[in-house]
Amino acid sequence: MNYLATHVGCDDCGSSDALSLSVNDKGETWSHCFACGTNTKMYEHDDILRQKHDILRQNPTKPAKVIPMLDGKYQSIPLRNLSRDALKAFGVMITDEGGVAFPYHDADGKVTAYKVRHDAMKTDCTIKGDWSKATLFGQHLFSKGGKSITITEGEFDAVSVYQMNGMRYPVVSIRNGAQSALKDCKDNYEFINSFETIVISFDADEVGKQAATKVADLFGAKAKIVKHRAPFKDANDYLKEGAIKEYIQDWFAAETYVPDGIVNGSKLWEDINTPAIKSSCNYPFDGLNKLTYGIRKGELVTFTAGSGLGKSQVLREIVYHILCKTDDNIGLMFLEESTVRTAKGLMSIHANKPLHLPDTAYTDEEFRDAFEHTLGTNRVYLFDHFGSTSIDNILSRVRFMSKGLGCSFVVLDHISIIVSAGDVGDERKALDEIMTKLRMLVQETGISLLIVSHLKRPDGKGHEEGAATSLGQLRGSGSIAQLSDMVIGMERNAQHDDERERNTTRIRVLKNRFSGVTGPACNVYYSHTTGRLSEVTQDEDL
Repeated sequence: MNYLATHVGCDDCGSSDALSLSVNDKGETWSHCFACGTNTKMYEHDDILRQKHDILRQNPTKPAKVIPMLDGKYQSIPLRNLSRDALKAFGVMITDEGGVAFPYHDADGKVTAYKVRHDAMKTDCTIKGDWSKATLFGQHLFSKGGKSITITEGEFDAVSVYQMNGMRYPVVSIRNGAQSALKDCKDNYEFINSFETIVISFDADEVGKQAATKVADLFGAKAKIVKHRAPFKDANDYLKEGAIKEYIQDWFAAETYVPDGIVNGSKLWEDINTPAIKSSCNYPFDGLNKLTYGIRKGELVTFTAGSGLGKSQVLREIVYHILCKTDDNIGLMFLEESTVRTAKGLMSIHANKPLHLPDTAYTDEEFRDAFEHTLGTNRVYLFDHFGSTSIDNILSRVRFMSKGLGCSFVVLDHISIIVSAGDVGDERKALDEIMTKLRMLVQETGISLLIVSHLKRPDGKGHEEGAATSLGQLRGSGSIAQLSDMVIGMERNAQHDDERERNTTRIRVLKNRFSGVTGPACNVYYSHTTGRLSEVTQDEDL
């Protein structure tokens, strides 16, 4: 037997939904009323049945979910200090089985479902009825457009707030805890948003706080979030302990929600009254320090120069200086050389000898001493990877160096090689993404991040011939300049006939967010004998 329709009105007994229409194996159409038991075969002359048949054949209906009739009574719940009057106002009953039944209503104010908790102190529950049509708990009690409404994370909390506020102000609860908060509020946005003020009183745990923030974002300046004082987790905790006055104080003290990134200037006194940190560590070159005031944690510094002009060497000098002048850990990510080459390059700075070169003479004691004062300090961490790698891989390593290994300074040489890790159709967009994520990572961790970026080849004389560097020459993206706190350029005429000039690098500050001062900072000379860079005066270097 195939049913054409169910829950149709019966003309014989007057039932509104007990009649069904079906077709048997012989193709005959019959009606059956489950209320009065009448069976009727539909014949051609049965106009009424035929009309019903034709209509329902075109617009068949699905069986409606039955709303259960629950037996129970209204009474107080002493364990939660909830009064009979407050519970009855929301239609909350104690079932004959000892459970607590919370009625949920549809948009028309009719009961569509019950949430039945098996015990007044337990969270497990059963849903009875059509949950899909349920609005917020308690929504049917209040008209749109009032002064304020409070939203809680659970039914007991809603009744608690209503009771503590003298049963005067509208209170509703989301349907299924913090995980449903945003969806429930979106589904009932028109109703909630009709109120002038929306007070959010969710649980004081991390999940509740996050849910409260998401809901507040939905309603903007109308939203206020109740900050529960310790040791109270939720509104009902206040009520159970008799701390009604305290909750009302916290309820009235709820502050208007301010989205991330918006700061009330009046709250900045402690920050602005703290002297600015000139630097976390100086650079090894006095001229550079005069313009920059040194290196600061929480800043992103970009070093740039033409190919083969000593960017990595300058960074090694800086890393060694940090090791000598601070107790901080340092992370090194030199992507174009092995960890052994990086290690020997750093050891060479201490030894004043290019230990990485095969013809450099040194004793075992010198080599061991160089190791102990650099790698052996247990403060240097290296990324053991050669060549290109993805930005997400780099970010995870930098984050681990910071949070897992306690590195306050991280060197990344260089970002252009990261772009080549994948199939990148637009280098500019790829570099935009890299710089944005690196900038956010610096903000997140508070590290000092020193990165290397390549330059575009200028028109005319190249950088390897001493052409001056500029922000506009940064390769690939304006975001490198935009998102860096400091940009330091290096230029050197590597083809000059004079040996001294050929090995002298001019360091230029291209961007300086800290002091605003830019321009030539100093000149440094590279000695092939010592493998070191030393600052030289203007008169000495040219």
